[in-house]
Amino acid sequence: MRAASVSDYRELARRRLPNIFFEYIDGGSYAEETLRRNVADLEAIALRQLVMRDTTKLDMTVQTLGQTLKMPVGLSPVGMAGMYARRGETQAARAAANAGVPFCLSTVGVCSIEEVAATGTAPWFQLYMLKDRGYMRELLQRAKAVGSPVLVFTVDLPTPGSRYRDIRSGFTGATPLQALLTQAVDGVTHPGWTWDVFVQGRPHTLGSVQGAVTEGRRVTDFLSWIARNFDRSVTWKDMDWVRETWDGPIVVKGVLDPADARDAVRAGAQGLVVSNHGGRQLDGVKSSISALPRIAEAVGGDLEVFMDGGVRSGLDVLKALALGAKACFVGRPWAWALGAGGQPHVEKMLDTLRAELAVAMILTGCVNVRDAGRSLLDED
Repeated sequence: MRAASVSDYRELARRRLPNIFFEYIDGGSYAEETLRRNVADLEAIALRQLVMRDTTKLDMTVQTLGQTLKMPVGLSPVGMAGMYARRGETQAARAAANAGVPFCLSTVGVCSIEEVAATGTAPWFQLYMLKDRGYMRELLQRAKAVGSPVLVFTVDLPTPGSRYRDIRSGFTGATPLQALLTQAVDGVTHPGWTWDVFVQGRPHTLGSVQGAVTEGRRVTDFLSWIARNFDRSVTWKDMDWVRETWDGPIVVKGVLDPADARDAVRAGAQGLVVSNHGGRQLDGVKSSISALPRIAEAVGGDLEVFMDGGVRSGLDVLKALALGAKACFVGRPWAWALGAGGQPHVEKMLDTLRAELAVAMILTGCVNVRDAGRSLLDED
């Protein structure tokens, strides 16, 4: 099967990955209502087709937070990407660098911040706040030492949402014997993944926070430790500590309400990501795209507004720009592509988004993404 769309990469990943890892990428929390809304609400937005415009010169570049993006897209932080392809975070980082877009490394990535930076381009670094502030300070110092240009502070995971697919697949909640049997069956039935990741992709640890993990041998054991050590006491006052520890741009990720967006401005953030964690946290909340316009209107002049959640095409990217986003971040699309076949597939997926965005710009008469506004939408 040759992938023509983001959805095709999903199917290729489903075929290649062990079930527990595919379901982990693919699933949302509880009944997955918000996961479906993220996609459906973007699909429901109509673009306005305009013809007979000179669109021979398209400009997709975006200036943001001291960087130039070759198109208004970035790779969102995705946990444990090193279990989807051999040293997966490094492969995705190289793909993003080749496309001229940012890669954001998850706190719970398999590859450490140092290993990813060694690919030649330091990633943006995503921070989950753990209770051990001393270790958090050390972690931020490590990110700064390798040249990470932006800190993405994820604030919508004080505790993990319950993801029923992970329970059913045996990814979480299984006994050690059940987990061993599941792993054995998955290994036998997915020999390509077994050789690429299980054999050649070691070590399977949470690289950036490995020094703080005190128990467990499997990556899934480490996740349970992380879940118990997320700091649920964090408030906007803790942004003072983050700013004191990190002297670069800070993007707050996980905002859905204008009141929280205004708090992010007051707390000194330089950007925010309108996000519901890909429908993996509080199920039943609104989609990212439906929350975007009010947030952009409330704070768009005070900081950079980004969005993630439900973006499955370059057309979706243009819709988000029209509603106030500076750029879109994608999570599942690059994770599916990585699981389908590593860096080459991530690069092809990004090429697909670029080509789709170009078509959408041409057929709406938009020659510069920086000029995208609601006039591109058919809202009659």
